[in-house]
Amino acid sequence: MTIFEAIIYGLIQGLSEFLPVSSSGHLALLPHVISIKDPGVVFDLMMHFGTGLAVMTYFRHEIFRYVKTFTPSLVNLKFVGKDRFFVRNFIFSTFVSVALIVTLMPFAKMARDPWFIIINLSVFGGIMWFADIVNRKRAHHLESPMESGMQWKLAGLIGLAQAIAIFPGVSRSGITLTMALLLGMKRKEAGSFSFLLSLPIIFAGILKEIPDLMKEQSSSQFIILITGVVTSFVVGWMTIHFFMKLIGKIQLGYFAIYRWLLAAIMFVTLY
Repeated sequence: MTIFEAIIYGLIQGLSEFLPVSSSGHLALLPHVISIKDPGVVFDLMMHFGTGLAVMTYFRHEIFRYVKTFTPSLVNLKFVGKDRFFVRNFIFSTFVSVALIVTLMPFAKMARDPWFIIINLSVFGGIMWFADIVNRKRAHHLESPMESGMQWKLAGLIGLAQAIAIFPGVSRSGITLTMALLLGMKRKEAGSFSFLLSLPIIFAGILKEIPDLMKEQSSSQFIILITGVVTSFVVGWMTIHFFMKLIGKIQLGYFAIYRWLLAAIMFVTLY
């Protein structure tokens, strides 16, 4: 892989990670569109590391506030307060994600087949559009549910949804937003929770893969890898800023249409 190709990967990851269009699906399909060798799951994971850093810097104030309440929230369950409830719901949601991801992981690599990605883009795009329509018609939305008390069902189902996104084409932000909207959360709050929820999974994956990654990379390949990570970080930060301003206004149906168009183009290309 060249530095230019790494920049392309980082650009696509940064643009698509926080939009409900599936960044992993885009990265897996890219070798079928241009003459480039598929760098594999580990390289994709490092591109997610760049966007994970973007989440940490963009939501740094919120993260710092939640971290301060982390230990008291676990040590003394009688402590209450919106930050402590958020942390507990966040932990439970992450636990559900990890448990299901471990179960589904053996099937994840097989799911990089382009035809499987096309199906995921189409089906989950339609479900997301349906959830957006239902949420917009709902007369009342849950008021800051993650900060108002333990939400076992809400946090658990969002965590379950995130786990399904290990299959390329589903979209982690798309499926978590879909679940949150179906359950009655406000759009902007659903977006913030979705972005923050990605952090434990991304960094756990990095810690798992980084020893093998360091063994396999030469100095020149490492520079190329870092180039991709930096690109995904910069573009990802700008995408978060853009999407958080639009999420309360724009209809998710536009992203569903994009997913269907991409699936159609890939169908014609591969057929």
